[in-house]
Amino acid sequence: MLHKNPAQSMIALFALWFCMASATQAETAAPKLANVTILATGGTIAGSGASSTTTVGYTAATVGVQRLIAAVPELAKVANVSGEQVFQIASENMTNEHWLTLAKRVNVLLAQSNVDGIVITHGTDTLEETAYFLNLVVKSRKPVVVVGAMRPSTAISADGPINLYNSVLLAASPEAVGKGVLVAMNDQIQSARDVTKVNTSTLDSFRTPELGLLGYIQGSKPFFYRQQMRKHTSETEFDISALQVLPQVDIVYGYANVGPVAVDAFMAAGAKGIIHAGVGDGSLANKVKPALVAAHAKGAVVVRASRVGQGILARNGEANDDELDFVVADTLNAQKARILLMLALTKTTSTKEIQRMFYTY
Repeated sequence: MLHKNPAQSMIALFALWFCMASATQAETAAPKLANVTILATGGTIAGSGASSTTTVGYTAATVGVQRLIAAVPELAKVANVSGEQVFQIASENMTNEHWLTLAKRVNVLLAQSNVDGIVITHGTDTLEETAYFLNLVVKSRKPVVVVGAMRPSTAISADGPINLYNSVLLAASPEAVGKGVLVAMNDQIQSARDVTKVNTSTLDSFRTPELGLLGYIQGSKPFFYRQQMRKHTSETEFDISALQVLPQVDIVYGYANVGPVAVDAFMAAGAKGIIHAGVGDGSLANKVKPALVAAHAKGAVVVRASRVGQGILARNGEANDDELDFVVADTLNAQKARILLMLALTKTTSTKEIQRMFYTY
């Protein structure tokens, strides 16, 4: 109601206009927060120890996702966060079936317009494998960030809370769109394809030897300096939507005096593929080579990798791969080569096609 006094009416109108302008300005000033879903799978980040100084010998996978979120109230400043407990396991117990379940859930969520990014909390022992599997099968350019911790949640200077904060920040960031699946730990951004765990217990355990990290997180902002050049996520040819199982692929480790026992045992157990993590440039010892040749003759695809952990595996270098009809792993370590071979075998058994995939992904 306007006042009869013209001066009072003008004051009332001005006050109304000021309130409306202030509200509009507040809405404009406050950026819309992204919607990030945290999928929890267990691991050290959800672990607890007997005391605040227990950093080894703790129990993994004891803290639920809602407690993880509640422990980092700062998350509310960077994203609208929701959580789901997908599994509650130590990551050494991660299986192919877990991967398929997780990946299908990620794809369902990312297809929704009200989900802008995904964070997956994970144990560190197999974190790099889960991240690379997702890097090959997630069908979205939206950010997916895998995160873990080297110290349990109860430890002094536990790294889980800051790692979780940084991972949500990254998943909510436009800069992370189209970068593939990322790993965010120790204030660093790593590529799922190249990152590996290099130490049993220190906070800087996740690194990308030689090829280097993608960037840093500093001052609540991601800084990218390079990107993954190999195809990933929405660019890949792999579709797991109807898959219930993955082909059996096993790893044979090379060492002095290695023999055929492991190869023969894996073949007897039904292996469809063998990754040979050979010494040096994937060399084949005299005692193991005949077993690998026999495995190939029985229909298994053999991939030569290296136990060294760095460098390109040279095709027709330490073995005549063309003659043997073997595949080489390029720069992938043995555990990641296994993942790519499993997915490749859902498409083809042609070694030429599978070699193309190893040079593509």
